[in-house]
Amino acid sequence: MSQNEETRRFEEELGAVLRSTGDGFAADDRRELVAGGLQRGRRRLVRRRLAVTGGVLALAAVGIGGAYGGSLLGPGGPAATTSVAAPPQQGRGSGAAHPGKEPMGEATIPVKDLAAVLKANTPAGQWQFDNLDGTGQSVTGVYDDGHGKAGVSVGLYRAGGTPESGKDQVTCPDQALVPYDRCTAGRLSGGDRFMFIEGYEYPDKRVETKNWRAVLLTKDGILIDASEYNAAAEKDAPISREDPPFSGTQLKDLVTAEAWRPLAARLPQLPKAPGTGEQGPPAAPSAAAVQATLRSLLPKGVTVESHGGDDGHGYVVVDDGKGPSLVGIDVQPTAGELDELFTGEGVVTLPDGTKVKSTRQPGEKGGEGVVWWNVDTLTPQGFRVVVSAFNSPAQYKDATRDEPALTMEQLKTIALSPKWHKLPLK
Repeated sequence: MSQNEETRRFEEELGAVLRSTGDGFAADDRRELVAGGLQRGRRRLVRRRLAVTGGVLALAAVGIGGAYGGSLLGPGGPAATTSVAAPPQQGRGSGAAHPGKEPMGEATIPVKDLAAVLKANTPAGQWQFDNLDGTGQSVTGVYDDGHGKAGVSVGLYRAGGTPESGKDQVTCPDQALVPYDRCTAGRLSGGDRFMFIEGYEYPDKRVETKNWRAVLLTKDGILIDASEYNAAAEKDAPISREDPPFSGTQLKDLVTAEAWRPLAARLPQLPKAPGTGEQGPPAAPSAAAVQATLRSLLPKGVTVESHGGDDGHGYVVVDDGKGPSLVGIDVQPTAGELDELFTGEGVVTLPDGTKVKSTRQPGEKGGEGVVWWNVDTLTPQGFRVVVSAFNSPAQYKDATRDEPALTMEQLKTIALSPKWHKLPLK
């Protein structure tokens, strides 16, 4: 295929993508972030963490107990920046926010009422709860049916201000980024959305702690999120049974119980930024546009086996005949001043002032023999593009080849392509 034909095909594909994505915007102000719900909050969180780590895919593939539905992890998304490394602990009756949900102020729901609904909608067994005298929006307990103790938690959250807010929390994540055994998702007869997933607390399964999770997104924007483990706690507790205690049907019955509704009505309302409504300044190109552009920039000789992404993020798993290799990209048009990240060895400044930092290091998510090649670029105007490649199809999987399928020069070419600057922003 000639260069002109390749360009024409890319333009046609990108044009179709852009026509289908609309002209939405994302907010940047903190107060508006809260009002805007999960999508903008997750995007801000990802950008903040990337500013610290300096690399796309650095945060890839956390366990499903975290915010898998974030940027790329979420329906997880793709460029692995969607997940949140070291997510905050689920609230123990303290009003703490669940990973992936924006804090909204202090909830005034008695924890004992949350615990009562949890007990009333699960099979008979012995329960132990923390802080039953407190208030919050979540409850954590230890359940024992005689076959081993199991940690169980349920949280109630407002998803956001639009019908689509929170949908990533009820969409099965991409297995290229998040390992799980089974996941089902869809709409219920009344219009609510539901997801059930059987996964693991640790993506690399260094400890075989299973995390089974059911999430309901009501049509009026309430998230009811239940998790259970085959250990007495989600972390740092020995495996106590083969599987978590409740089946998918039982977890579904739990999160769809009507008794949660009056409690959820007591959640604090989402604040609105005065005079700005729900719209805000441009934030990132659409997921589809990022994916199309990334595929158009791949070198000849590689075959795309899978791809995915979220707004501002994209990934592909490619194979050049020597084994699959994960390649991901993060596009941050308004990253701002991050000069502190572009210091030391491996940093060059181009004639136009763009800083380029190239690094090679071991993978961080448990896959044996995984190497991570990364090219991070930042223009004087604060436009940042980060491209990473691995010698495995997922960071938590063992290496399938000696090196990534793309060279450092090829990663640099992708990161510095002017195509990224031409993408419309949502």
